[in-house]
Amino acid sequence: MPQIILGPQQYAPKKQVDGSVRGKAYSFLAKLAEDDSLPGLHIEPIVNSIDPRVRTGRVDDFWRAVLFKVQGHEQEAIYVYLGVWPHDAASAFAMRAQLKVNPVNGIAELLLADEPVVLSPPIRPVTPEQTQPVEPLLVRLGLTLAALTDDLGLDHEVAELALECLEAEDIVELAALVTGWQGVALIDLSAGRSIEAVKEALAIDVAEAPASVEDADVALAAALSHPAARLQFAFIEDNEELRRAIEDADFAAWRVFLHPEQRKYAERSWKGSFRLSGGAGTGKTVVLLHRARNLARKNPQARIVLTTYNKTLADSLLRDLRVLDPTLTIADKLGEPGVLVRGVDAAARSVIQSGSPALDSAVSRVLGSRTSQIGKVTDRNAWRDAIDSDGSGLSANLRSPAFFQAEYELVLLPNRVKTLEEYAKVRRPGRGVPLDRNARAAVWAVINSYRLSAGIHGSADFPEVAAIAAEVLNASGARPADHVLVDEGQDLSPTQWQFLRALAEEGPDDLFSAEDSHQRIYGNHVVLGRCGIKIVGRSQRLRLNYRTTAQNLRYAVSVLTGTEFVDLEEGKEDASEYRSARSGPLPRLIPAANLTDELDRAATVVRTWLDELKEGEGPETIGLLVRTEKVGEQLVRALEERHVPSRFVSEKSVPVGKPVVMTMHRAKGMEFARVLIFGVDSSALPAPFTLKDVPEADKADILQRETSLLYVAATRARDELVITWAGDPSTILPTMV
Repeated sequence: MPQIILGPQQYAPKKQVDGSVRGKAYSFLAKLAEDDSLPGLHIEPIVNSIDPRVRTGRVDDFWRAVLFKVQGHEQEAIYVYLGVWPHDAASAFAMRAQLKVNPVNGIAELLLADEPVVLSPPIRPVTPEQTQPVEPLLVRLGLTLAALTDDLGLDHEVAELALECLEAEDIVELAALVTGWQGVALIDLSAGRSIEAVKEALAIDVAEAPASVEDADVALAAALSHPAARLQFAFIEDNEELRRAIEDADFAAWRVFLHPEQRKYAERSWKGSFRLSGGAGTGKTVVLLHRARNLARKNPQARIVLTTYNKTLADSLLRDLRVLDPTLTIADKLGEPGVLVRGVDAAARSVIQSGSPALDSAVSRVLGSRTSQIGKVTDRNAWRDAIDSDGSGLSANLRSPAFFQAEYELVLLPNRVKTLEEYAKVRRPGRGVPLDRNARAAVWAVINSYRLSAGIHGSADFPEVAAIAAEVLNASGARPADHVLVDEGQDLSPTQWQFLRALAEEGPDDLFSAEDSHQRIYGNHVVLGRCGIKIVGRSQRLRLNYRTTAQNLRYAVSVLTGTEFVDLEEGKEDASEYRSARSGPLPRLIPAANLTDELDRAATVVRTWLDELKEGEGPETIGLLVRTEKVGEQLVRALEERHVPSRFVSEKSVPVGKPVVMTMHRAKGMEFARVLIFGVDSSALPAPFTLKDVPEADKADILQRETSLLYVAATRARDELVITWAGDPSTILPTMV
């Protein structure tokens, strides 16, 4: 059967092509994939075309498909589909189209005769303050025209223009005009990466020299399979995938095409656990989805767990996984073949409820002597009640539920501390508040009270459930998963990691986690090695942002300036290397005299955005982010009074038809075309309630989480970002762009 490859679509007309034409295009390609000799397809060469491989095919009486026919190693042909045009336009485009192998790096490229590669991006003029002309960025980095063209393989005109760009932002604008691997390479170079590093990232260093292959079609077929070529050329494996790629533009945009680095992490096998880090928008979740699919296709009987820290994000993962591949088997419970998508707490709870005979002993090993009934969730005020009841021996700076929750999750539960004697001896790495023996005794009295109360009520909190579930699996020897894939790993607690470690036997591809320490907005810092997860030597970082514009990313990263972040292996995380593949307007910072003024300004911004919506953009692509639910509900009412519709969203999926108001926490893992962050004043961020009664030594960690929260909110914006406040701005808000 012929192989269909979805090629670059940027030249095909889009506005004229409605849904019915896309459906006909799918029908045409489905028939072509079955049998390319069918006379009704009218696969015809173009006389006097530049490339003898180019063909047109009959979609209907008016529309024609443009394709390249390549004969590879196998008997069946490869067809590279470029889109549909009206009959005469299709012939005119086909006359100029050429599919070639880059002679330097072996990457397949689409070229058009008599078409300039790009238009020159705006070059920034020298300002009056500059006494000397500014040297172009790539020249300052020591790059030459020969290095860009002869070593890397960039088009000569693209390289010349790149060497004229003064700053990284100019190169981002230039890269947006260049398709495929060349645009990605330019962005990497502008971030200071060497030619060799760029070649390694694009897998150019492993490319076969096309000159060594005598058959030109075989060479071209190999070039189409190059990891960098697959940024533009997607191999379609079945009719369902073909239909979605043709009919769903969003599917084709990010689910079919992967950066070579992303593809490597989605497809490669490791001898053990692996950690993938990366900033917001770098595609970590996309890698996880493709990895889940690849593992399931490699072994349909594999038991794969895809998990994250809460149900909302788990639901989003499941939704995207079904879009990526509706044919995947979705498991209903742990231990079944297929992909099980659950929040980590729900997965742990299912182990507790499985009726395992190991449950009683597991509860005892975690909590000591108490009832094994843990059907309820411990009351959220339980720590405050325990402090009030048995905290008389505490010093003033320890009378904080936040301190006790952190001490319990980070020290006692991971180490299975059950007595005062054990607590007196246990190490407390990373805890800010030092405790002598007397202080530990006073703290233990509260912890013991907390546990006694939970035992009476037959309840357990989420970290306890995770620890007990891990003990159940370890004691029984049951390993209900072959592969565990973890998203947003930076927000998981130690016992949740222990549970995930217990799900699968240690071995090849057992646990793959994705995390970004800069987005840690829940819990405290965790070190994987202390949770039994061995990552050393198997850790990599993604740096290229596909969602956020360079301008918005630069501002979001500036939020983090001056704050030191440590990853799950205790290594320093540096956001300065993150770069964006997109360019757009500068973020707008809008101060207001008072709350009424701020609401008026916010309404004006949203009203303008609604008027500017493009075809295919719904009002729900506008996100308004706030610190608390109370502020969000007030904002919705105030906007309604100003005749601007909106809708507050808490736990449910995002509805369509109105701009969306939600908390910054709720927005984690989401994206919007335009984002307005409302109420970023000194009284709201950091939120005063997060610091109430917190020991001085623990405040730095909470302030870091508040900083990360603003970073998360700012990186939800794809195109436009606006931030408003009344009175004094937040102390963690950079006021300069």
